Amino acid sequence: MTETRGERKERTRRAILDAALRLCEDSSLVALSLRQVAKEVGVVPTAFYRHFDSIEALGLELVDESFVSLRAMLLDVRRSDPAFDDIIDSSIGILVEHVHQQRAHFQFIVRERAAGPLRVREAINTAIEQFEKELATDLVRLTGTTTWSPQDLQILSGLIVTAMVGLAEAILRTPDPGAERAIVEGARVQLRMVVVGALNWRSKL
Repeated sequence: MTETRGERKERTRRAILDAALRLCEDSSLVALSLRQVAKEVGVVPTAFYRHFDSIEALGLELVDESFVSLRAMLLDVRRSDPAFDDIIDSSIGILVEHVHQQRAHFQFIVRERAAGPLRVREAINTAIEQFEKELATDLVRLTGTTTWSPQDLQILSGLIVTAMVGLAEAILRTPDPGAERAIVEGARVQLRMVVVGALNWRSKL
């Protein structure tokens, strides 16, 4: 079947994104040039601009790709009205699976969060803050937090999201499956301890 112009354009765009991920495996996006990406894909540099205005814009697209499906799945978990323990177990399971399925994307996020272009770093931090805000909104529906202040809900969601980010980074650093299982179990216990303490908290409204 003959490929349409739109399909060719999308295939090239996908190839550019994948090439950037490969080229960034050992360095930050700030060290990457559009000529390198174009050469990796096998297109002329001017073809790059048909898809992205700059390397920074390409990085922002990769940030969106890294977070969008994970965010949607975690929202679904919380909005099915589970108990705290179920939220923890399901969310950790989804995160671990997602890190393995999109390992290159998460490695990109870890690197660029520390050393990427300013707008890319800001986009990553904004995405993480959005996780915290959405989690805080959903936590108020759960038993034990209905009388909490918005500030305390935000603190709890920040603790949970920080632990999840730490878990993702630990998985990326751990090639051994046995060690990974221990890390995941440790994160599960840590989050349950946080929740046990939180449920005994009396918020000052």
